[in-house]
Amino acid sequence: MTTPPLGQPAPHRAPLPFEHRYAQDLPALVVPWQAAVPPEPRLLYLNRPLAQDLGLDLERLFGSDGLAWFSGQAAPPGAQPVAQAYSGHQFGNFSPRLGDGRALLLGELIDVQGRRRDVAMKGSGRTPFSRGGDGKAAVGPMLREVLIGEAMHALGIASTRALAVVATGEPVVREHLLPGAVLTRVAASHIRVGTFEYAATQQDPALLRALADHTITRHYPELAALPAAQPERYLALLQAVVKKQAELVAQWMNVGFIHGVMNTDNMTLSGETIDYGPCAFMEAYNPKAVFSSIDQHGRYAFGNQPRIAQWNLARLAETLLPLLGEDPEAAVEKLVPIIDGFPALFYAAQRRGQLVKLGLQTHAEDAADSALVNDWMALLHEQAMDFTLAHRRLAEAAQGQEQPLMSLAADGTALSPWLERWRQRCAQQDQRLGLDAQSAAAQRSKAMCSVNPVLIARNHQVEAALLAAWQENKFVPFERLLQALQSPFEETAQNAEFTLPAPAAVTACYRTFCGT
Repeated sequence: MTTPPLGQPAPHRAPLPFEHRYAQDLPALVVPWQAAVPPEPRLLYLNRPLAQDLGLDLERLFGSDGLAWFSGQAAPPGAQPVAQAYSGHQFGNFSPRLGDGRALLLGELIDVQGRRRDVAMKGSGRTPFSRGGDGKAAVGPMLREVLIGEAMHALGIASTRALAVVATGEPVVREHLLPGAVLTRVAASHIRVGTFEYAATQQDPALLRALADHTITRHYPELAALPAAQPERYLALLQAVVKKQAELVAQWMNVGFIHGVMNTDNMTLSGETIDYGPCAFMEAYNPKAVFSSIDQHGRYAFGNQPRIAQWNLARLAETLLPLLGEDPEAAVEKLVPIIDGFPALFYAAQRRGQLVKLGLQTHAEDAADSALVNDWMALLHEQAMDFTLAHRRLAEAAQGQEQPLMSLAADGTALSPWLERWRQRCAQQDQRLGLDAQSAAAQRSKAMCSVNPVLIARNHQVEAALLAAWQENKFVPFERLLQALQSPFEETAQNAEFTLPAPAAVTACYRTFCGT
């Protein structure tokens, strides 16, 4: 990549329009801190569209100012960097003090759509929460955040996004020496379930209430009219977060995404996906799929994600008990139905998405439709079919082209009985809508192609692009893959190579790593 020369930021520049509501409202949850100064920073990536959405000056960002800001050489004017405190249940075990061990929140910007966005650095050096770690990050994992975050964004799934990646010019020690890097990340906020867990450990109801009220103001302003300091306000917050997370995890499941490390410190109150360490997109459909090297017992397997999300939300509910009155048993009775309601919310969101992926509409729970969906998923598993391509090729089958779909199965003839049921269901829908068969088929296929991506961030392609970037300093593979991922529903000759699954032998031994 072409990078600007290193230079000092221009003096007396006007400050960026940073605000610091989180740090001002919740000083007990932050520690002012400064990033480590890197020896030889070099800009590797800048997200132009995101920078424009934030109302930032691209000329400055590509110049010496941007290089200094994104590397930690100098804080952006107007920034007030802080490390955020939070706790977390990691693989089910509670750690009372985690926090930003290698990250700093620079502040908040109001984007061109009027949304408040956190701007934070990752890999910017040790903080009071580093717990013996080096506080650094490597080029590969930070560029991975770019690829997966932008892929999720293009798929329409709420996600943190990378604004910039800068190589630091110094090595970091992992299993091997790796080139260091700093990521600048943009998020709706970095408020996590773990943030509430940390506030709860302080045994200060005023702090906990302040955090809950800040979260409501920032993410659920429709709840702000509820009476202050009343239990109904915080029960409504929990209900809103449960609904948001049910919808998010349903979206993950409907594109075959495996987060890989669903600890409570990696679940946001905003409903955004955060932390793209040991994540992966599933190829051959398997509910037990696990790729994370640290998930040795499958706690965060693909099919376990809804259950773990509910478990995490139960931990959030526990933190709210001091805000719900003096009778803990009565408070628990109010919380339990909200947490117990998660599966129904998740199932409804997932089923809506599944039916749309099959080109179907429904307005109420239908046993026949449920059976059709469940049998389709069972076929994908039994026939070891590629999750992404099977749905995409089903869109072609909507217009009578069934061979591409059947070629994905170990035994294509096994799909025939299900396809016949599906065609009958489609015909019933078309008759109800008064559509003729030919135009209905074309409309259905087009609609299915608009929701079933042909292209995902396939693990072997991501790894190849990252390896070329950090090991060989060749960024063309990264740039080509990134460009393709930004149009996941478009099937073209240019992106055809990125639609291909890895050989089964490669997928079978593929593992992802958290980068710390």
